[in-house]
Amino acid sequence: MPAFCEQTDVFISGTGGYHTYRIPSMVSTPHGTIMMFCEGRKNERSDTGDIALLCKRSTDGGVTWSGTHIVWDDPGNTCGNPCAVVDEVTGTIWLVMTHNLGVDRESEIINQTSLGSRTIWVSSSMDDGLNWSDPQEITTEVKDKNWTWYATGPGAGIQLTSGRLIIPCDHIEAQSKRYYSHVIYSDDHGETWKLGGSTADDDVNECEAVELENGAVVLNMRNYNKKEKTRALAVSYDAGETWSHNVHDPALIESTCQASIRRYPVEGDYILFSNPASETDRVNMTVRLSTDGCRTWGFSQCLHAGPSAYSSLTVFPDGTIGCLYERGEAHSYQKLTLARFNLAWIMESRLNAETPGYIY
Repeated sequence: MPAFCEQTDVFISGTGGYHTYRIPSMVSTPHGTIMMFCEGRKNERSDTGDIALLCKRSTDGGVTWSGTHIVWDDPGNTCGNPCAVVDEVTGTIWLVMTHNLGVDRESEIINQTSLGSRTIWVSSSMDDGLNWSDPQEITTEVKDKNWTWYATGPGAGIQLTSGRLIIPCDHIEAQSKRYYSHVIYSDDHGETWKLGGSTADDDVNECEAVELENGAVVLNMRNYNKKEKTRALAVSYDAGETWSHNVHDPALIESTCQASIRRYPVEGDYILFSNPASETDRVNMTVRLSTDGCRTWGFSQCLHAGPSAYSSLTVFPDGTIGCLYERGEAHSYQKLTLARFNLAWIMESRLNAETPGYIY
């Protein structure tokens, strides 16, 4: 198939009854359905307030999309941080989310002066997103009592070759106020969830994971170490139970933002990555491809040179790649755009010299 890249705006802020659409999540199901999720921020752009969890679905490879469906809405309060994962064995879509009172700001939750706390919930669909179960709270199973702020994803989880479902998360400690990434997991197809390992080092939070052919799981994390302007990485050799010390990938520059990482299903360690590739601003949404398990990044294409922020990658049933991302002209949160492209389009961009990544 010839190389191609097509882009379509799927959520436009200020339309559909919502002031702003943010925080994309996207997955593909074994039956060929593509699901996208986001936050619908009712009255303002703020992370706090009246926020609902929304979704759309496509059954034709991402060409057309359904109307907007509300997965969870608690009027006046915040239902957000979507992190979806598909169980390839059962076909169930699991959506892990967070909730807090709409009047509670992040700083107040961190300082323990808020009226409520940050809680963790899960909903599921067994019919490719046509219907969703009522959200069930799992806070006591997956949140340490010493943690204040807590976020799931955002973006998407993964299923390991063992069948384990992994949801990337992050948290802040109560006394130290230090930032860490961690994972939660399920070994019984989403029926119960457990707390996995936290990173050995702090100054990281929002993250996504990818499993390599050798069984190692790489956690790719938003970085707050001011000495570094690149993504942070940690590696687990026991399916997310423990993590290595953090390192930084010199190839994956960032200005402190969320990013997405996803495996492309061919023989070999083909890994896709997307983020606003800039050391100074949230601009220049870029997709990269590694063909050697994140060791080097030999291919890179820009989707949008202007303001851009969060993104979510998935691979469609026909091998087409989707990147749902925040973008705009005046600022990054004017719309959510779906870029559909194929591997050939990325591989047109082979760099003269491969950008070295982290060797592990």
